[in-house]
Amino acid sequence: MNRTIVDWPLPRVVAHRCGGSLAPENTLAGLRIAAALGLKAVEFDVMLSSDGTPWVIHDETLERTTNGTGRVCDTSDRVLRGLDAGVYQHRSFAGEPLPTFEAIAALCRELGLQANVEIKPATGFETLTGEVVARRILALWQGAPLPLASSFSEVALESARRVAPQLPLGYLCDRPPVDWQQRLDAVGAYSLHCSGTEIDDSVIKTANEIGIPVLCWTVNDRCEAEDLLKRGVTSVIADRIDIVASV
Repeated sequence: MNRTIVDWPLPRVVAHRCGGSLAPENTLAGLRIAAALGLKAVEFDVMLSSDGTPWVIHDETLERTTNGTGRVCDTSDRVLRGLDAGVYQHRSFAGEPLPTFEAIAALCRELGLQANVEIKPATGFETLTGEVVARRILALWQGAPLPLASSFSEVALESARRVAPQLPLGYLCDRPPVDWQQRLDAVGAYSLHCSGTEIDDSVIKTANEIGIPVLCWTVNDRCEAEDLLKRGVTSVIADRIDIVASV
């Protein structure tokens, strides 16, 4: 399957979950901190509520990152709008809202931040999440270069490709499988995303030869980031953006 190529250069450092460890993850506050540190790109996760609305949150459940309880996919937009997504990190972030995908997209565009949108489906919602997020990306970035949409779920990537063939996709895995090239081709993925500790030089070499960008997460040591970039990795995704941003 043909790949969709992005029309912007991938930056060397991408902020993990909006602002890395310097802000509550997947929040508007994180985007502002990433931009203030001079980063050009951020990664964040998108999941659907019980109303089918895309919200920016990593876990299938609310407890770790908000003052809410239960599964995101079982929670209404009304309840999600009232949650605090900042107090768990530090009292100075108390009152930071759980953001909708629309709010995050708007601030990314306002701040000039490129986006890696991770499609994060709750179990059983792979197809629907891929479709909804892909359609919303086309609407929210209308008239602007599209972000990169990645996922661990091949089903979600396939459904995103069906509704938005022009959308650049990223294939996410912990460690690239032996047949990683075939898997990327099957969904028409533009890039390969994997753990920085699980990438072999042979994979990097092959990817570079065939024009596949490689993005590695989560890289929080400056020397590790420099080593991966020297080996041919395209971008590193970091929590400690204060340490890695200047690489």
